Amino acid sequence: MKLYASDNSDLMEISKIYHLNGTLIVEGTIMGAMPIRAIVKPVEVRKALGLMSLKTMFCAFLMLFKGSR
Repeated sequence: MKLYASDNSDLMEISKIYHLNGTLIVEGTIMGAMPIRAIVKPVEVRKALGLMSLKTMFCAFLMLFKGSR
């Protein structure tokens, strides 16, 4: 999975997301060079869901079924 900057350049490439001791671990590289392992705590997942409206959550769900462009 890739995250892109506003100029469409690669910002982060996520290579793995997994569960460990009640947290999510996100592994990948930033800007194609710097490896990173980020920890996402349960409270942060709740905050992320709180940032999205129901319409945005529905749009994200529909993106699962769209082809790539």
